[in-house]
Amino acid sequence: MEHITLLLAIVIVTALVFDFTNGFHDTANAMATTISTGAMKPKTAVAMSAVLNLVGAFLSVEVAKTISSGIVDESGITPEVIFAALVGAILWNLLTWLVGLPSSSSHALMGGLVGATVASVGFDAVNSGTVITKVLIPAVAAPLVAGIAAMLATRLTYKIGRNTDAKGTEKGYKAGQIASAGLVSLAHGTNDAQKTMGIITLALVASDVLDPGSNPPLWVIVSAGVAIALGTYLGGWRIIRTMGKGLTDLQPQQGFAAQTSAATVILASSNLGFSLSTTHSCSGAVMGAGLGRKGGVVRWSTATRMFVAWGLTLPAAALVAAASEFVTKQGDWGVAVVAVFLVASSAAIWVISRRQVVDHTNVNDVDEQADGAAAQSADEPAGVVTNAIAAVTPPPAGGMGATDGADLTKTIPASAASATSSTSENGPASPAAV
Repeated sequence: MEHITLLLAIVIVTALVFDFTNGFHDTANAMATTISTGAMKPKTAVAMSAVLNLVGAFLSVEVAKTISSGIVDESGITPEVIFAALVGAILWNLLTWLVGLPSSSSHALMGGLVGATVASVGFDAVNSGTVITKVLIPAVAAPLVAGIAAMLATRLTYKIGRNTDAKGTEKGYKAGQIASAGLVSLAHGTNDAQKTMGIITLALVASDVLDPGSNPPLWVIVSAGVAIALGTYLGGWRIIRTMGKGLTDLQPQQGFAAQTSAATVILASSNLGFSLSTTHSCSGAVMGAGLGRKGGVVRWSTATRMFVAWGLTLPAAALVAAASEFVTKQGDWGVAVVAVFLVASSAAIWVISRRQVVDHTNVNDVDEQADGAAAQSADEPAGVVTNAIAAVTPPPAGGMGATDGADLTKTIPASAASATSSTSENGPASPAAV
């Protein structure tokens, strides 16, 4: 009994560590566009996001119930399995944070749970129907729906404000960005904080502390909400840089459209109990907003690396979790070995990250030497999608097309090109565009 109690405590602490990494890994989802457009100061933005994440954790338990009783068969799960699943999820979160890629913490957790369960009791313990309908299908649909909605919303905002004062419009949309960023943070709390609640509840059921199908106890809800809020406050600055500057150059109108679209998709999924990736939704919305502005572009090289990370998340976390489960089921010494491995790996990743620090003081600096996910070189040719968008976009005032503007910027300093592109919705494409 003492062994089970100690192991359960280790699992709960590890789950809260995952929740903490989820917080700083996903801060970019809510605040990257707000920070990149200057609507809020970086530290103020993450503080607001942290508070609203905490509030959102108390609004619903539908996603927690999906995690705790929907993905795998509770009867075949032990605390060792859950511990192994969390190891896979945490390491994937830290690795993608190190390289500045916005991957899904949700899918890392799902992959870890499935991999550890299969390694322990086989494929029969995985509820494949739930995985397909409530995890995989939303993973594909969320970025598409959010992206299309953001693109249409962006076009509508520019159309409505085409005859208004530019400075007044910008101030209004920056205020709207603050409100929509708060909505995304609230939505993130209702979705992602619950995943840790579900995992802790599953561990309590596996240890016979709770009956199968039970809702998360209040102390679980509070601890998960606090952990994700603390992680959010620290800010995942590397991923904020990629989301805010690496994918596209956003104006306040686009940021407002992207955040509002993403929040709508996330809140709807939380209400339906879908374990949606907020990263997929927000990234899709940012790309949609980038394409929604005339002359706007998406840096498809960065987007491609991000898509690859998305595809690798489930299998990579599953493999690490399966290997961890193989070791933990050897006994006490196996659990100790995996715990030491997790701590050592996390420390090594942190030490490597200190070689090139990204924080609130330089999060809006675009330096491809400093961050692999930063904006692309000015000499990189335009991609197929960008050219296709430019071909059907009406030319801006003065007769210069979007593609011509992109070519012209290659002959002038990058700073001047950036300033030119921000003067109007029809400005030339960024020189960093792919």
